[in-house]
This record gives sequence, structure tokens and C-alpha cells, in this order.
Amino acid sequence: MIQLCADLQAEYAALASLGQSLTPAQWRTPTLFHGWTPWDEIAHICLIDDVGALAATDEAAFASQAAALRQRRLAGEEISAIARATYQHLDGPQLIAHWTPIYTRLVQALTTLDPKDRLPWFGPSMSARSFATARLMETWAHGQDVYDALRLQRPVTPRLQHIAHLGVTTFGWTFQNRGLPVPDTAPHVVLDGPEGVRWEWNPPSATHHVHGSAQEFCWVVTQRRHVSDTQLRHSGCASTWLEMAQCFAGPPSDGPAPGVRRV
Repeated sequence: MIQLCADLQAEYAALASLGQSLTPAQWRTPTLFHGWTPWDEIAHICLIDDVGALAATDEAAFASQAAALRQRRLAGEEISAIARATYQHLDGPQLIAHWTPIYTRLVQALTTLDPKDRLPWFGPSMSARSFATARLMETWAHGQDVYDALRLQRPVTPRLQHIAHLGVTTFGWTFQNRGLPVPDTAPHVVLDGPEGVRWEWNPPSATHHVHGSAQEFCWVVTQRRHVSDTQLRHSGCASTWLEMAQCFAGPPSDGPAPGVRRV
């Protein structure tokens, strides 16, 4: 848990550092994620981290804040609109300055927990390990939107292993979430990480497998690329899975169409 939290802190810090380097025009550049700007992307993360810090430290306060957010969502307010309304008084650099102590407080709280401790959330409760991994995944995914919009090359780090693991372990859930039968065999996944490291999941299979770049796999399971826009090699049920892979919670979501987010 300590290493996971250190990696979560590093992922937050990397996106905050990118934000600190942006010009006013870059803060307003639309991304390919629903047209959100880098400001919208970070404001969204900040909003969820603020509520997440309450989930990790004050269950009663979390329940109150979560209920208020649910009411606003039920009234038809989009989560992006809620984030804009909450932080509209902050420009980009001010948003980073506001967000930094929030994510730091969240990571510090998570570090004190056992990996199996349960945290309340908007759906079922989550283990501390799953919660930290989900926050790392979402931060990385929204950060990818910013890198893509600004046409910047993103460093590849060992932190991708957490996201890749989440992607692999949500294989069955991706099918269940769409009301589809789960294949009998989970695919063999072999991914190349940074500096020659290789990560592997599930027993070897000549029929059902995914091989290739860990970064490209993470792009696909977070729906930041269509699988046809990567060089991943896949077969069998893995090919069906990667067309609709979704490692994040919520109703079924369709990722970008082929070519839309090829960079």
C-alpha cells in the first residue's frame, strides 16, 4: 500500500507539474475528451479528490457531500458543470495551487489504511487499495487527454503497472456491465513496460491473448484510444474485449472510434 500511495502521489505531482507549465492559451485548449479543456480535466480530478479525502477521513462528512452531489446530478447537472461552478473563481495556476494540498491530504490518509479497509463511495464501498488504484488510473487517463491536446510526448513510467493490472482484472466486469456472457477463458496478457520490464497476467494461451506495449494497453482500457490505433497484438476473446474494454466504474461507455484519437 505504501508503494501504491507513493505512485499515486507521483502521478498527481506529474500532472500538477504539467499544469504549472501551461500558458493561458493552453489552459483553454479543447481536448478530445468531450471538448474539456486542461482546466476542466484538472478541475474534475480536484473535485473527486476533495470528496475522496472525506471518504478516507470522515465518513459522515463524505455522506453529506455525496448526497449533495447526487442531488445535483439528479437535477440534471453534469459533473463537469459542477466542477466548473465549484472552481470558476480560479485560473489554471490557482487551480493547481488549490488542488495540490487536496491530493496530498488524500494520499496521506490512504497511506495510513490497510489495503483491505473499506471506503464509502458513490456505488459500493471500495477497498483502500482499489480506491487508490482507481484514483491513479483516472488521474493518468485525464492527464493523457491533456498530453494529446497539446501534442506532447508523455513519459512512460512503472506506474502503468497499476493501471494495466486494473485493466486486466476488469476483463469479466466489462462483459457483465454490458449484459454479455463472460468468456470462459481470461486472455493471457503480456505487456512491455519501461526499461525492458515485462508484465504478465493469466495462464499462457495460443488462442486468447494480448501482447504489446503497456502504454498502449492502458490507453485502450481507459478508452483513450481505439485498439485499432495501437500496435497491440490480440486474438480470440481478447479481440472482442479490447473493442469495448472499460476499466472504470459506471454504465457501459464507448471509447473513441478508430482514428479519432490517433496521435
